[in-house]
Amino acid sequence: MFKGLSGLGSILKQAQEIGGRMKALNEELKSRRVTGSAGGGMVEIEVNGLHEVLGCRIDPQLVANGDRELLEDLVATAANQALAKAQQLHAEAMQSITGDLNMPGLNEAMGKLLGEEKP
Repeated sequence: MFKGLSGLGSILKQAQEIGGRMKALNEELKSRRVTGSAGGGMVEIEVNGLHEVLGCRIDPQLVANGDRELLEDLVATAANQALAKAQQLHAEAMQSITGDLNMPGLNEAMGKLLGEEKP
């Protein structure tokens, strides 16, 4: 009757270890930065590995031209590029933790366990 409990204990221990690694990973991702750019670098958006926008740089000449629609498009493009890079950072980091485990939904489940929001 209790033979299966040793296996359950092992699974719980592994889950706790992964949870600890996830917390450390979140701290690392928070400090990692990526930049998305558009318009030949006229607009740059910086985000961290947790998908938090940290900064936005807009070339003063672009503002001086007064083309609001172009500026809006460039900001959106740069932000999307930066967020895609951040997502890649996050995916690579998750792969380093989960290794060869191929369990559908594991990354999302671990994110929910740690209170992460999907962008």
